[in-house]
Amino acid sequence: MTDRRMLARRFETERPRLRAIATQLLGSAADAEDAVQETWLRLERADAAGIDNLEAWLTTVVSRISLDQLRAPRRKREHSWQVEPWRDEPVAMDADPAELVVRSDQVSVALLVLLETLSPAERIALVLHDVFGQSFDEIAAVLDRSPEAARQLASRARRRVRGAEQPARPDRERGRRIVAAWLAAARHGDLGALLELLDDGAVLHADYGTSTQRVEGARAIAEQAVLSARLAAHSTPILIDGRPGVAAVMQGRVVSIMAFDVEGDRIVGLEVLADPKRLDALGVRDMIEG
Repeated sequence: MTDRRMLARRFETERPRLRAIATQLLGSAADAEDAVQETWLRLERADAAGIDNLEAWLTTVVSRISLDQLRAPRRKREHSWQVEPWRDEPVAMDADPAELVVRSDQVSVALLVLLETLSPAERIALVLHDVFGQSFDEIAAVLDRSPEAARQLASRARRRVRGAEQPARPDRERGRRIVAAWLAAARHGDLGALLELLDDGAVLHADYGTSTQRVEGARAIAEQAVLSARLAAHSTPILIDGRPGVAAVMQGRVVSIMAFDVEGDRIVGLEVLADPKRLDALGVRDMIEG
């Protein structure tokens, strides 16, 4: 397999499957895209003529890259920015979580939170075997362990997922009420109403891609919200990592999303993502329009 153009075509054919694997393992579309791109770069550097089974080779590489990302300490400090439509009625979670993991098209934010309770090796073994049907010999190559050890990891992961308490669901009615009140106050420049919604010690973190911002205190956050009235006028409620949130859409493009951390009836924190590249990778606009 030495023709680079043919190799690129083969990779593009495999790209959707690789992206699906990385997304399931990492719980983040942006991180998954990074993992797939790194897989391509490694393929470019590899001796392609010596690869007998390209599909298996790519699966191993993207899984190892995902494993490295899962083990990276920075993941514990970052939100995955999993975005869902805001349904008034939450999706039922009565089924066995381990069985729902197998239905890869139905892995929700709640299930991703359950997967976060697993060690990186357990998560790799469970998802690769139960979702993507990889053999334990193949998984062993990813984890650098024996096939029997990989089998035990998957089995332990299933037990842990089944025994894990499902994440507490936020009070969606209260969350929607707070989001609606926030948007109304911001649209009308009602500083007093915004201050009523914010905890005195609230903190806002914003990621613009090329820069970040931290705003502390209710008044400073409220004053910034008043200046962003135009964004509020074009915002729609969504769920972000299971939390109340909004997406601002201007001229058909999602320009930012914001998640609310709520305690009682007060907003204690806000997380804003306005990095165009990451927003495009999340597919927020397709989710809203769908």
